[in-house]
Amino acid sequence: MKEKIQSRFDKFYAGLTHAAQARIDAFWAGFDCHCRLGKWEKQRLREDFEAAILYYLDNGVALEQALERVAPERLGGFYARPAVLWFALDDAAKIYPLSMKQNRMAVFRLSVYLRQPVVPILLQMALTFTIKRFPSFATTLKKGFFWHYLDTAKRRYCVEEEHEIPCRPLKISHSGSQSFRVLYYRNRISVEFFHVLTDGTGGMVFLKTLAAEYLRLTGVQAEADDTLWDSDDLPLPAEYANEFARVPHSEKTSGFVDKPAVQMSGQLAKQKPCRILHFKMDAAALKAAAARYHGTVTVYLLALMFLSGRAATDETTGEASIQVPVNMRKFYPSPTVRNFALYCGIRQPLSMEADIPALVENITQQMAEKASQAAMGEMLAATEQLVGMLKYVPLEIKQPVASLVYGFLGDTIFSNTLSNLGVVSLPPAYAAEIESMDFVLGPEISNRASCAMVTFADTATFSITKMTVDPSFEEMMYRLLQADGVQVRVEGSAFYGD
Repeated sequence: MKEKIQSRFDKFYAGLTHAAQARIDAFWAGFDCHCRLGKWEKQRLREDFEAAILYYLDNGVALEQALERVAPERLGGFYARPAVLWFALDDAAKIYPLSMKQNRMAVFRLSVYLRQPVVPILLQMALTFTIKRFPSFATTLKKGFFWHYLDTAKRRYCVEEEHEIPCRPLKISHSGSQSFRVLYYRNRISVEFFHVLTDGTGGMVFLKTLAAEYLRLTGVQAEADDTLWDSDDLPLPAEYANEFARVPHSEKTSGFVDKPAVQMSGQLAKQKPCRILHFKMDAAALKAAAARYHGTVTVYLLALMFLSGRAATDETTGEASIQVPVNMRKFYPSPTVRNFALYCGIRQPLSMEADIPALVENITQQMAEKASQAAMGEMLAATEQLVGMLKYVPLEIKQPVASLVYGFLGDTIFSNTLSNLGVVSLPPAYAAEIESMDFVLGPEISNRASCAMVTFADTATFSITKMTVDPSFEEMMYRLLQADGVQVRVEGSAFYGD
């Protein structure tokens, strides 16, 4: 009979006093009550707890304090109860599983940069304690007869060290596969989401909760406030509701179909994205520059993007169009972390000779009209109309023809995207441990660049996802910002491949 090899934790346990062993035994008894996963999943989860306890002891944390930080009571009942919940896809999410093609998936990334290197085992524990707060994320995508849906998956959700390019497609074909990934690299924690789960606002709620839980496990103490969810609170139905269902129905529908937009002229890279760039700027300086043109930061950046896009194309006719997501929560306040955003398209003819002041004025007018509550209501009505056309078409028939029906969502009618999450806040004790944040959009098929921005503390980070090695767009953006007195620190990757 093969002799069992003692683990490091077993050896540690054997060297304890009887009183300390009794404390550990009580800890594992509590773990057994709170974790009723299958044998393999439960063993992996237990090994996570063992590794965390040993990490604390190696770093001078007393045993009692270590056991308190990772108390099994913090698992709640999530891992103790069978999976019973399932979620119909929200109105904005229905298109994403249908539009998956060869190696293409609507994925976006949110990242937080800590002042200290990430401790992987504590990040793993943070995810284990956090996921129970987000039941619509603790799911696997499944095929129904008419539509895909999200089915609860009770499992050990794992973190991964980052080795691949950002925003690569997730493997969701296997039973129990998750629709998000948590990655770490040096001092960076990133979460990448398949858009079927959430939008940028909901994703940021998750990242903030995860980062705060991680910092708590490292010993940071912070006063709770309304900028942050408590991972130990019970989830409320409103937090995972399909809020599109409560938007008042509009009798008028907006036209989604639009003429193709002019694309930048750089040759598309074989590897997408081929590069990620981050423009780090002083938030106050950026806001002041926008104010000098009597525009918001978003409108000002759109103006610069139009000028930069013009510098990056050889076309002289046609229109450039930038897609701008619109957060519906500003019209219908909601805590939901499901998708609750639509979009508008801001267009400019290439032939229009316009400087920044003229562009800001024009874009401000377009935003007031196209991003209004009424316009979003008309777009939602059109979405419902299109969904209704496919409602009773079996999924196996629907999938191959859906791209034709939903052709209006193709990126050919846009030249670029700007998604601005705005200012992110955290309790001061946690914020002090964070250097910055960034927001990265996944690659599109024909657009040469996609842009996103998030502001944390004093830093606004404008991120560019590149699908061409041609640097014309980002070089012009840099020059325009510098000319307006906004100092830019450029960070990012080397080329992943062209």
